Amino acid sequence: MPGLSLQKKAQRLRIYIGESDRWRGKPLDSELLETLRGQGLAGATVFRGMAGFGAHSRIHTTAIEVLSVDLPVVIEAIDTEERIAAVLNIIYPMVREGLITLEDVQIVKYTHRYLNPLPADKPVSEVMTRDVVAIAAEKTVFQAWKQMLESRVKALPVVDRSGRVIGILTDEDLLERAGIQQRLSVAIRMEKAEVEQELQALERSTLKVEDVMTHPAVTVVESDTLGIATAQMAKAGLKRLPVVDQDGKLAGMLSRLDILREVARTEPVQHEKDAPLRHAGRLVRDIMSTDIPMVNQDEDLSAIIEKFARSNSHRLIVVDGQGRAIGLLSDSDVVVRVQPSRRRNILDALRQIGKPAPGKETAFDLMSPGPLMAPPDLPVVDAVRKMLDESRKWLVIVDENEKPLGLVDRQMLLEAVSSFRGEA
Repeated sequence: MPGLSLQKKAQRLRIYIGESDRWRGKPLDSELLETLRGQGLAGATVFRGMAGFGAHSRIHTTAIEVLSVDLPVVIEAIDTEERIAAVLNIIYPMVREGLITLEDVQIVKYTHRYLNPLPADKPVSEVMTRDVVAIAAEKTVFQAWKQMLESRVKALPVVDRSGRVIGILTDEDLLERAGIQQRLSVAIRMEKAEVEQELQALERSTLKVEDVMTHPAVTVVESDTLGIATAQMAKAGLKRLPVVDQDGKLAGMLSRLDILREVARTEPVQHEKDAPLRHAGRLVRDIMSTDIPMVNQDEDLSAIIEKFARSNSHRLIVVDGQGRAIGLLSDSDVVVRVQPSRRRNILDALRQIGKPAPGKETAFDLMSPGPLMAPPDLPVVDAVRKMLDESRKWLVIVDENEKPLGLVDRQMLLEAVSSFRGEA
């Protein structure tokens, strides 16, 4: 059912009836089960009791000497509060003699073999990237940033002299603790002279990698399964994991992109009518975020910077006067598309240091047109393939008029295929 896989709270519906109960001449238990299925509930189970008694205090049992034809039957279903409330209105008149109960439950995991395209039993060693750029703990932050710029890698595993992983260094670590002025995705789009100027300033720093790295690093062993690694990555909200051998030495890197590529390679379900895609939380509408960071095409640079700060996002969806999605705007777009003389002010503003110089640029002037869009009923696996084919990090979910309903990113996809739910 839509939404169950990502919700912590749900309700359990229990219906207590007798085996001989009927609805319109048919067994009531089968009629209730069919009704629950027809209303799109995630699932339901019928339990046949061995013994019991109800309102009439007559004991019913399977014992041979007192064999009863009216054994107790319990029908149980779990779904969202809204869906349970809707189905109650339908089944209430069907239970003319019995008991109906409701209780709150917490979903720990909800998945299905048709709905989990992740090859969870595959060893990490078969999926990871083996050609890894690493860095020694005693290297300077200048050497680290230069290495990131040259290799265009946002994260470097940090190793000791024996090759064991002792931490990880990201461009965010350097931004927060070493004094660089922008993330790697912004820096690689800036003019070479600007980047060299920052490198020269950073060269004077006495900080070393071990001073600013994140440690200890979250790692995964190469013999672990992809299911274990994916759950670990999704739970920690990480984009990548260093992979180590049995001695803790660096063996490779497993990225979110590596995992999604494996999902994209899975074969489509052959008997689609048997796969409960429509009712099991595996459409993009079930995993998308409805908290959409948007900016109007006519808003100016000051408003754009403010939207970035308030949304805590590196990207904004640009909409036209009718509310239709027409482009995406990243912080790197803003930096590289303004006049070079004003870039420092823009970088400071994006880091919430001071305010940008006034500018006439609008979101329409700075955006990248043509966002990747999809309808809300697109299956998650198809969304993975679509985003990988187009090399996009965001998928904008739109209605029939191309107005944004939500958005999906790679982290949401990772959580969906790992059956992990983030905090609500």
